[in-house]
Amino acid sequence: MASDRPAETTRARLLLNPATIILVCAIGLTSLGLSILFSASASFKTKQGVDVPYQYLQKQIVGVVAAAALCFIASRVNLDYLRRYAWWIGGVLLVGLVLVLIPHVGIDVKGSRRWLGYGALRLQVSEFAKFGLVFCVAHYLALNQTRIGEFKRGFLIPLGIIGAFAVLVMKEPDFGTAALMVAVGLVLLFLAGAKWRYTLPAIVLVGTAFAVVVSFNENRMRRLMEFMSEEKSYQLRQALAAFAAGGTDGTGLGQGRQQLTYLPEAHTDFIFSIVGEELGLWCTLGVVVVFTIMFIAGLIHLRRAPNLFHFLLVTGCLLMICMQAIINLGVVTGIFPTKGMSLPFISAGLSNLLLMGLLLGILLNTQRTWGRVALPTSARSMREVLA
Repeated sequence: MASDRPAETTRARLLLNPATIILVCAIGLTSLGLSILFSASASFKTKQGVDVPYQYLQKQIVGVVAAAALCFIASRVNLDYLRRYAWWIGGVLLVGLVLVLIPHVGIDVKGSRRWLGYGALRLQVSEFAKFGLVFCVAHYLALNQTRIGEFKRGFLIPLGIIGAFAVLVMKEPDFGTAALMVAVGLVLLFLAGAKWRYTLPAIVLVGTAFAVVVSFNENRMRRLMEFMSEEKSYQLRQALAAFAAGGTDGTGLGQGRQQLTYLPEAHTDFIFSIVGEELGLWCTLGVVVVFTIMFIAGLIHLRRAPNLFHFLLVTGCLLMICMQAIINLGVVTGIFPTKGMSLPFISAGLSNLLLMGLLLGILLNTQRTWGRVALPTSARSMREVLA
């Protein structure tokens, strides 16, 4: 009996560890996304006018399988070995962000150049650039942790790394993703120990520059004015109408009406409103609770970080998931101005699914490796000592 107790304790720890909780939450959100996506895309037609209710669902299932494979690979890779190639990873992604801006190379969709692809396959480079930013900033700050109080080494250079990614993403243009990158980068800089007298003016300067750029962009300025006025945009009005129609219990899965050509982007950016219409208030609150649980579990997991690099890397991955969710939920409910950003694990889209699989794999990787002894095998081996 006594020998069984350690095994039971170990099994309980494996089931209740923070990374497992985050994984279960991600699987639940993905399952919900597949169910709602089928309903949200049921009225879509091909160019020939033929109903294809399974088209987006099939693509999403393929994306989920690919994301699961990427998650497994990321959970097994040696992060300290991969860190040797941090600048190569960041450089390749920066080149990708440049390529999408080149005519006839980057794919233009509704005036935005965010995709590279061949044939039916398209990948949004800015999604993977989120991970590149976190990886490079975490690597640099960990290398220079003893000089983090200096203006050049501890503030100016990491701010330049953040700015390089953010500026290229803004050129696409994708202001929401750029703002998310800057926010996460500044949080990592602050957690690494950068001085307040540098970070506070930087926040003010970045906010001012962002406001100036938005004021010169007609489309973004129109969205902002619609958000500030009583007359909300058509898309937001339809999203709020979906929540109102759903009430507390919802109309039932597949019984919603807003996705029947009334609500644009119902399967991507505004899929949360379809959740509210068909499954009701309690399910929407459940989604918020699940993301909250993921964030709290991530914070608990961070307490075991063995060094600054791992701490900043996992913090960045966690923030990329949760802050993106906050932005999407805020946009759909009218708290933030309208901005195209996917709801993690739920919205349709291959690139964001792959990113979520990568970030989730990093979290699982650290749960597996943080408890191990840091010494190499050769250093841990026992040797005979001769007198």
